[in-house]
Amino acid sequence: MPSEKENMLSGKLYKSFGEELTAERQCAKELVFDFNGLRPADTIARHEIIKKLFGKTGNTFFIEPPFRCDYGYNIEIGENFYANYNCIILDCAKVMIGNNVFIGPNVSIFTAGHPIHAAIRNQELEYAFPITIGNNVWIGGNTVINPDVSLGDNSVIGSGSVVTKNIPANTIAAGNPCRVLRQITEEDRLYYFKKIPLE
Repeated sequence: MPSEKENMLSGKLYKSFGEELTAERQCAKELVFDFNGLRPADTIARHEIIKKLFGKTGNTFFIEPPFRCDYGYNIEIGENFYANYNCIILDCAKVMIGNNVFIGPNVSIFTAGHPIHAAIRNQELEYAFPITIGNNVWIGGNTVINPDVSLGDNSVIGSGSVVTKNIPANTIAAGNPCRVLRQITEEDRLYYFKKIPLE
């Protein structure tokens, strides 16, 4: 008989309030509390907490407090990762983030979901599907990324988006629901915002 943790990690329905998962969330909460409570200058101590909390980190990363997550060990980040204030990652399933990913403030990444039918949902059952964020992705502030979504390499997600489907590589996408607006082209090298020339 698989454990609730095994069911969670395999995308099956599970109950999150068993002894094992509750203890693991509590451990993560303690580490997150310590991280968020450090003084701004204590960057080395904050880095050490994230290295202990996350399943994998690069050598170079920066996460602005406050930060929240469920377990921590399901989060993997690449090199040169940056997350602005109030990042929330509900990592009941894997969250795999590539290199050079920049996350704006108030971004929420949710692997967790609940059944649509109330009769199943009221049994305290939930599920979790992984999220993959490629290399060189920029995610604008107040974006929500839902379960079972992939963001392709070099994609840009506009502020306030609600991402419910995969976003292809090399595209700009925005909206609720988030949809592709256009491809990123070589012309974008010349401009940083709405074709305003760089000096």
